[in-house]
Amino acid sequence: MDMCLTLSYKTLVFLGVCMGISLCGVVTNGIVIWFLFSHMRNPFTVYILNLAVADFSLLLLLFLLMSAFLSLTICSLFNHIMFSYRVLEIILGFLCHFFDLSSLGLLTAISVDRCVSVSFPIWYRCYRPRHLSGIVSGLLWALAGAFVSSMYLSFHFRVPYEEVFGGIGIAIIVTLSSVMLISNLSLFIKLRCGFQRRHPGKLYVAVLLNVIFFFVLAIPFSIEVFLNLKHTQNLFPNLVFLLLALLNSNTNPIVYFLVGSCRRRRIQGSLKAAFRRVFEEKAVSEEGSRTPRDTAVEAAV
Repeated sequence: MDMCLTLSYKTLVFLGVCMGISLCGVVTNGIVIWFLFSHMRNPFTVYILNLAVADFSLLLLLFLLMSAFLSLTICSLFNHIMFSYRVLEIILGFLCHFFDLSSLGLLTAISVDRCVSVSFPIWYRCYRPRHLSGIVSGLLWALAGAFVSSMYLSFHFRVPYEEVFGGIGIAIIVTLSSVMLISNLSLFIKLRCGFQRRHPGKLYVAVLLNVIFFFVLAIPFSIEVFLNLKHTQNLFPNLVFLLLALLNSNTNPIVYFLVGSCRRRRIQGSLKAAFRRVFEEKAVSEEGSRTPRDTAVEAAV
């Protein structure tokens, strides 16, 4: 059976661009994962580690799948590969929705956590469960996987629940996005407009930029799909939105580096030093003392 595919020039260019973006993101997110695993982590960077894992996994799998799809054009080597465009479409759509919703949940969790650490510092330092970040991250992964898996299984078995899943998806996005916006706005007011104004730390700036890029680049991906799910039953969005989602998965490590390297309005320092300034930023407490727990909390603001 001849499995060779004839791809248009436009499709080949698009696949090449996506593969290039994915490969760059795999490298940069891999560096972030390595750094966080090999250095001390605080409650906030546990979320950032999970976020980097989500971006890394998505980009790596997309790169491999697109490579396999593109390889079908080399007939002499890959005639035996049984791989259809429909299968690729389903896999890519599932991965993009799963990691997109997981990233949205993780960004919301870190926004709420940072807001609570500033609004209720005594409770946060003394009573916050030690492994709360890991537990919340695991629950977010599980919930995103359960929802996306249910949606895909319903379409596979032709169960007519498009309107229900579309409505639930929009509700999830709107709810998490609203919580994220309220948390960041509250934190900004607390830091900049309160009685004791404090200069926002590098981690605060980095996460805020991550949230902004996510709204601009990643949210349109899911909104476009869930809004049109009832009419099109298409789980794979417009190629422009896919490209934007891929770009979003590349932005976080770049943001960490630029924020950590920016000193006196100049980019300076190594990659490792930049990450250290963002993730291990130290601040002295009002009493002049510093504890490991206080350092972990204050690193976020």
